[in-house]
Amino acid sequence: MKKLVLVLSTLLLIMSSAAFAQETTPAPTNDSAEIEKLQTALKRDQKRLEDWPNLNRYREADSQVEPPTPGEQRVVFMGDSITDIWGRQRGTFFPGKPYINRGISGQTTAQMLLRFRPDVINLQPKAVVILAGTNDIAGNTGPATLDEIMGNLESMAQLAKANGIRVVLASVTPDCDSIKVQSVRRPPEKIVALNQLIKDYATKNGIVYLDYYSALADDHGLFKQDLTYDCLHPNTAGFDVMGPLAEKAIETALAESKPNIHANPHTWHPKNASSKKKIE
Repeated sequence: MKKLVLVLSTLLLIMSSAAFAQETTPAPTNDSAEIEKLQTALKRDQKRLEDWPNLNRYREADSQVEPPTPGEQRVVFMGDSITDIWGRQRGTFFPGKPYINRGISGQTTAQMLLRFRPDVINLQPKAVVILAGTNDIAGNTGPATLDEIMGNLESMAQLAKANGIRVVLASVTPDCDSIKVQSVRRPPEKIVALNQLIKDYATKNGIVYLDYYSALADDHGLFKQDLTYDCLHPNTAGFDVMGPLAEKAIETALAESKPNIHANPHTWHPKNASSKKKIE
């Protein structure tokens, strides 16, 4: 009898322990989506560490660009996602014109400065249109002051002018919150302040200032809803507004500016990389 009581007591103890474990152990959760998100972010960050300015993005394309023909008015557009999607995802990118798109989504002025030689100078354009700064304000590659952003823009302009390339500096485009909140990372007042610095620098240095902002912003300084699809990037209608403005700015730059007299007429070009001809 004592043995039976002992066995029953043991069984009850085991059953109660199991029940307690079921009550206190949290139910497993489905973390696959979060893990996938973290893995994607890790791969993106790893890729950025390996090639921070993303020189590889256009390396092959740059190598296939032929030297400009006599009289060709080649223009390179240097920029971030707004340039990158132009003619690729939204709008048309100057059909029939010898214009080259070298935008990379998410980039800051610091990254563009590092790739300015392979993606602009080496392609030997007559002019370059630089649209950058919004991702610096957003802190995509870390905190950046307006002075630091301007320093990078000025360095690109100076590199261009030193190589006989006319410069068009574009304003940063507006943002809004009506479709998607953008102003938290890109405060409108910072955009306005940066644009004033860009305009002042352009005026003082004989550079064409391309004012996209005024054409895209409403009376409150916010991106017009009918010209954007996410309060940050232009939609097709937005690019239809920007296109003629860019054309006019390029025309002005090519007509009024003269190549820098100190520019090297034997600028290196990818197609001539294997040439053994001595440059005097």
